[in-house]
Amino acid sequence: MMMPQPRQAYAPTPHSYVPNSTLSATINLDEEVKLAETRAERDLQESLAEIFSIIVTIDELEKAFFKDAIPEAEYTEICERSLKQYRSILADETVANAFVGLEEFKAQWDLEVPRATERIRVGMPSTAVTASSGSAPAPHTAAGNTSGTLILEATQDFITFLDALRLGLLAKDQLHPLLTDVIQSVNKVTDRDFENRAKIVQWLITLNQMKATQELSEDQARELELDINSAYQGFKNTLT
Repeated sequence: MMMPQPRQAYAPTPHSYVPNSTLSATINLDEEVKLAETRAERDLQESLAEIFSIIVTIDELEKAFFKDAIPEAEYTEICERSLKQYRSILADETVANAFVGLEEFKAQWDLEVPRATERIRVGMPSTAVTASSGSAPAPHTAAGNTSGTLILEATQDFITFLDALRLGLLAKDQLHPLLTDVIQSVNKVTDRDFENRAKIVQWLITLNQMKATQELSEDQARELELDINSAYQGFKNTLT
């Protein structure tokens, strides 16, 4: 009678394996793999990783807003914050040089983010591009008129921007924040389109595509002043 073979403690393999004790002794599985040798390299990699995360976040945010899966006010807040972080990180010259450009960065990391691409190109939430549909309507007085405080704020933002142009402030990082204030304050006052409102949006897009320190030419500055003055008049006409 044949005696049963004792059960092996491991599954048999067709080839024998002899552990290399020397190799095993040189590998520490708990040791962190260093992707950068210097602090500057680590900071750069972290910044590029943050940009990657922001781009993906914006793309998912745009999808959610398109499907009405997120309230308008929440979408606007998150989008504005994400775009601000994106611009802030790229204000660093070292990061900007490594980033090269959005299209190059997308190609390098195989990113398919069409919604984020458009939002970054425009440089503001879609709720700012078109007048708010009014999920959070502007306060009204008993007489049914828009709050005078909001009208005053929008008027001051128009004047501040036009004064900046007349004082010779022509750089993107000087004008873009001021013009953003204009469109945001206007949207709080009225959800109606008005004459030359689209020119505010178009100039915001133009400024957003410039480098931070890049300046408008004298001809561009004159055209911008004319367009914003026309938009200001169109805004005032909606209040009468």
